[in-house]
Amino acid sequence: MNLKKVSLLVTSIALLFPVLAHACASCGCTLSPDWDGTNTTGQPGFKLDVRYDYLNQNQLRSGTSTINPAVASQFVNSTGPQEVEKFTKNNYVTVGLDYSNGGNWEVKLQVPYINRNHSTLGTASDGTTAGAGGGQYDSQTSGIGDVKIMGRYIGFSETHKFGVLFGAKLATGSHTLPGTSTDATNPGSAPIDRGLQPGTGTTDLILGVSYADSLNTDWSYFTQAIVQTALNSSDQYKPGTGLNINGGLRYNGFEKFKPLVQFNAKYVQHDTGDNADTISTGGTLAYISPGVLAVVSDTVSVYAFVQAPIYQNVRGVQLAPRYTASVGVKVAF
Repeated sequence: MNLKKVSLLVTSIALLFPVLAHACASCGCTLSPDWDGTNTTGQPGFKLDVRYDYLNQNQLRSGTSTINPAVASQFVNSTGPQEVEKFTKNNYVTVGLDYSNGGNWEVKLQVPYINRNHSTLGTASDGTTAGAGGGQYDSQTSGIGDVKIMGRYIGFSETHKFGVLFGAKLATGSHTLPGTSTDATNPGSAPIDRGLQPGTGTTDLILGVSYADSLNTDWSYFTQAIVQTALNSSDQYKPGTGLNINGGLRYNGFEKFKPLVQFNAKYVQHDTGDNADTISTGGTLAYISPGVLAVVSDTVSVYAFVQAPIYQNVRGVQLAPRYTASVGVKVAF
């Protein structure tokens, strides 16, 4: 079986990981699983993709600049003093199972598992020490996130270069998990920011387009644009609409190793609702993502990427990662 055909079938679903963390524009990995850049319909049958992403948000940012916690603690917005977050460590494992009829249609199911540690100084700190009554808490949450069901149609021409993507994100992840208060004046459980929950509680519509082709015998590429928007609100919370634009190049001159690079851009509107952070959510980000795909056999490949930001413009004050690491394996059967 041609490995290129296996790889290309896992296409155009770049919003999978952003949906795992809605609290800020920089919370999710924007890496697209469209490693290839060729135009084939693929072989009929099932393909399994298992991927791990590590994302440590430990850098406070406002607008296009980094800021220190002391400066962040001085911010005051329309809802009061700015919350000063310490860190958010995210571990994502996502299992994707897709089916192709060998022609014009592909269907994919994606199930994420999320482990997240978060700590905040609340809204009454000096940037170093939390103050009484600031709502500070620590949390460690894990569980199944929001499942996606996607379809892709590539039958507009015999070359199958152009495709449309459509599907939905379902409200399968919990959005009511508690944290532990670190405020001595108010001990016990504490509510977690809605954007940090495993799920949003909403059903989202996903629409996108993709185009893939070969430049020559050694180089192939892909481009894609995808929009995700919530169709409803849940418990007075609605995540912001997001747009992802991605492109990638792959070098095919080596038999067993395929160097790749992606360019990922993401725009997210702020969250809305009485239980949403309407100030420090949303923004515009761009990344460069070099990686490699290693061919193990005709049916198995492994891959690894490092994603580094080249532009970050966030609303309010948000935690952002310095890099994101991703590894995975693909199996056709």
